[in-house]
Amino acid sequence: MATLYAWAVPAWFNQNLLDHTWVTAYNNQTHHYANVAQVIAASQNYWFCWGSYHAKGGIPLNPTGALGKQSGSLPLARCLVKPNLETRPNPPAQGTIFTYGVDGVCHQLANQVLYSTGSRSVAPLTVRKARGYAFSSFLYGTYGLQHAAWRAKIHGCGGTVRPKMQIAKPTGTAFVIDLPDDFERHASDVLSDDPDLLKELLHLRTEVQTYAAVRIPGYEPPGAATLNTRNQHFLNQAALLLGEEKFEKLFGFKAGQTMDLVHPEMTEKK
Repeated sequence: MATLYAWAVPAWFNQNLLDHTWVTAYNNQTHHYANVAQVIAASQNYWFCWGSYHAKGGIPLNPTGALGKQSGSLPLARCLVKPNLETRPNPPAQGTIFTYGVDGVCHQLANQVLYSTGSRSVAPLTVRKARGYAFSSFLYGTYGLQHAAWRAKIHGCGGTVRPKMQIAKPTGTAFVIDLPDDFERHASDVLSDDPDLLKELLHLRTEVQTYAAVRIPGYEPPGAATLNTRNQHFLNQAALLLGEEKFEKLFGFKAGQTMDLVHPEMTEKK
């Protein structure tokens, strides 16, 4: 067993207030590595998670950028997502977020690493405290849109796919979900007084994810501008459904605000 740490820094592009997330198997507050070469020399593990190398974290109101830590299986984490490699040119470092902005973003890949911290009695750590996470998990879920590939990856690494569970709601109703589903849990809390609206929102989310996951022969991943425009449209549909007050409470920013979730540098063809 090892302790895995989740971190964040501001993803400053297009003036968005979103966070980039990544994972380490060491505390960067006590172990200071200037680059990934030093991490490797120290026999440590750093997961880039579709980003560049960051020696330490730090976001507004959280100077360390720490999003949480939890004990987990280091061999499983290393198998699910290979550490110490830049994500973009190295498929083993991509988990099942094969195409950035299409299958997921940094949040989902960080969660795939952190899946190794779960057990039958303890839910895996996720980066749900990151800014913009409600938006990304609305679109891509907790672990990305490649559901079959993700389950196969877990099995192939000797992990256990967490079973479906009945989750009782305060109203006495229940529904079946694959745990953890951070967005569904968060939306259930925010809309606990309006189960009908919650049902409509989750139906919209299913439609959004179904559309986003479609692949046809000859499919070419769109660029960041197209993906961000598409994602903004989905977000605007949620705003129309929820209204301004509940939208802001759920997503953490005002309805109508442009939020470019997909970083242009990660979709540029080399």
